[in-house]
Amino acid sequence: MKWSGWVSTVCALCVALACSSDDGGDASDGSGNVTLPPDMTPGPGSEGTAGSTGVDTTMAGGPGASPSGGNDGTAGSAGGAGSAGEADGGPGVAQQDAGVDGGMDGDGAEGDAGTNLAELEPFSFFVTSYEAMQRLSGTPDGFGGDLRYGEADGLTGADKICTEIAEFSMPGSGAKIWRAFLSVPNGPGGGPVHAIDRIGDGPWVDRLGRMVAADRQALLNTRPEGAHPMIINDLPNEYGVPNHAPDPQAGEVDNHHMLTGSNEDGELYGPTATCESWTSTAQSSGRPRIGFSWPAGNRQHWISGQDEGGCGAGVDLDGGGGSDPSNPIVGSGGGYGGIYCFALNP
Repeated sequence: MKWSGWVSTVCALCVALACSSDDGGDASDGSGNVTLPPDMTPGPGSEGTAGSTGVDTTMAGGPGASPSGGNDGTAGSAGGAGSAGEADGGPGVAQQDAGVDGGMDGDGAEGDAGTNLAELEPFSFFVTSYEAMQRLSGTPDGFGGDLRYGEADGLTGADKICTEIAEFSMPGSGAKIWRAFLSVPNGPGGGPVHAIDRIGDGPWVDRLGRMVAADRQALLNTRPEGAHPMIINDLPNEYGVPNHAPDPQAGEVDNHHMLTGSNEDGELYGPTATCESWTSTAQSSGRPRIGFSWPAGNRQHWISGQDEGGCGAGVDLDGGGGSDPSNPIVGSGGGYGGIYCFALNP
């Protein structure tokens, strides 16, 4: 090839590469508007350069992708913790204007919490997994009947447990108002509190968006009426995994006893059914009322099925049915002291 022809060929290749680079380089113009081509599978974004106090909220990406970081923008204002620009993705990329990790665009204005609830995935119900209760309590025995978790009362502590588990499983979802499905004879205001009155009006869906119940009336059945067929008889944990086999590789375990302190109408079952309003692990604190996250034999009702062995911290995943007063723990006969969690703002 002649020298002039070789130079022409190289120049043509350089022009083609430059054009290709231009096509991929406009993903972020520093203004907060990030556009991904329709055929581009988004990967993890890089951390925003301004404000690191926002909640790192996962965006739904294309198949197999879930970018969670911000995209570098311009210099930015101090601590863009809230809405700081938006990413307009191609197909399969959710619009996010909550200020991921402090702002996708450094020019964005400060927000109030770093999370826009309207942009979060629908997620408003779960069963607390054994793994989560171990992690938060700091012991293999779990919390037992004392759910205060550093708070002044059992209900507030249980709500905190729900909130932290939700946030751990889906970053950003802790901004929702989470409530534990528990009744007490002595609530923060001094009077009885009924679980059914704590959780809002619905609808509620699990971590994967499957229907649990459309409204409170649908909950007041042996199994939640209208629940998705895949979960109606095996209510899912915070990851959306039916809790009968939280580790599918390990097989099923007997773990369906869930603390409620409630009757079948979701109201207080009795004064000795709540471990002194979820503040005690003492053997003298009574026998907490539990429901069944999945049915077995005649043990069917998800809210109210039997009295547990006692209020002590402890786990029994071998079960065998029933509960044993001679083993006065919340897990007697098939459980670990798990609870149901609902969000007021699905």
